[in-house]
Amino acid sequence: MFRRTARTARTNRANRTTAVLAATAAAATALVLAASTTSTAAVTAPGFLGGTDLPPHPSSAWYSGKVTKGLPEFAPFCAEGALPATGSWHRVFSTEFDTGAVQVSVRTSSDAAATKLAAALERKVAACAADWLRRTPGGTASWQDYGKVAVEEGAHVYGVHTSMPESEPGVHLYGIGRDGSTVTFVTWGQMGYLADGPVPAFKKTTVKAVNKLNP
Repeated sequence: MFRRTARTARTNRANRTTAVLAATAAAATALVLAASTTSTAAVTAPGFLGGTDLPPHPSSAWYSGKVTKGLPEFAPFCAEGALPATGSWHRVFSTEFDTGAVQVSVRTSSDAAATKLAAALERKVAACAADWLRRTPGGTASWQDYGKVAVEEGAHVYGVHTSMPESEPGVHLYGIGRDGSTVTFVTWGQMGYLADGPVPAFKKTTVKAVNKLNP
C-alpha cells in the first residue's frame, strides 16, 4: 500500500511538473509572438503619395520610385541633417524634364517626438534661404511662408528660391505635416522662381500626403 501511494504521489508530481512546464512554454511562445507582432507593426512603412498625387506637369508624366526604407541617397535641399534615418522611408519622383519631387516619412516614438520633429523641419526650411546665402557669396535667395493646411494634426507649406549669377534659378516647395506619431516631408522642385511654383496644387498634394500616412 505504501509503495502504491508513493508511486501515485510521484506520478502526480510528475504530471504537475509537466503541466507547469507546458504552461511556461505556452506563455513564452505567446510573449515571442506578441513581440514579433509588435516588431512587425513598428517597421510597417507609412502610406505614400503616387505620381498622380503631385502637381501635374504640363509636358510629362510623373515617374514614381519604390518606397524604400531609410533616407534618400542625397538629402533633400533645405533638410540636410534634419531628417532622422531611424524610422524613415522615402520615395523619389521624376519627370522627363528638370522637375522632381521627394517624400520622406518618419515614424517616431511618440506624438510628442513627432511634434518636435515637425517643428524642427519647419524651422530648418524657414531658415534655408538665409543659411544658403551665408554659404553662397554672390547668390540670391528668398522664401515664402504659404501658411498652414488643415489636415490631421496639421501641415505647413513653404517656398524657397535660390539663384547664382550666370546660372539657372531654382524653386522648391515644401510640405511638412503630421498624423499622430508619423511626420511627412514633401518637396517639389524645378528651375524657376517662387512665382512659378504651383502652390494651390502643392497644398492639395500636402493634404494627400498626410492623409495617406496611416490608412
